[in-house]
Amino acid sequence: MTRSRRPSAQTTAVVLALAEQPATWRYGYELCQQLDIKPGSMYPILMRLADRGLLETSWDTDVPAGRPPRHLYRLTGSGRALATELAAAPAAEAPAPRPHPKVRWQQA
Repeated sequence: MTRSRRPSAQTTAVVLALAEQPATWRYGYELCQQLDIKPGSMYPILMRLADRGLLETSWDTDVPAGRPPRHLYRLTGSGRALATELAAAPAAEAPAPRPHPKVRWQQA
């Protein structure tokens, strides 16, 4: 079963940001800063993309003493193909505005 729904705006932004330098490993925190996405949104996006085979992940073990290792991310071939599709597709239309609630007029 293939997925036909367009990814969210945040997921699209993450994929396109990673596609700018597809061979470069990137930190999640770096992507948070670049895209102004909070970590509570970024890391679930990165995990979903990795689970779907769109991202490679690796541990950065070459860190200064006293710092824990961090995850690194980059697009796989499938991720690059998705980025190409997303870059070529027109942006999804904005949702129609909701109608204003009816105003009740009260007699004085």
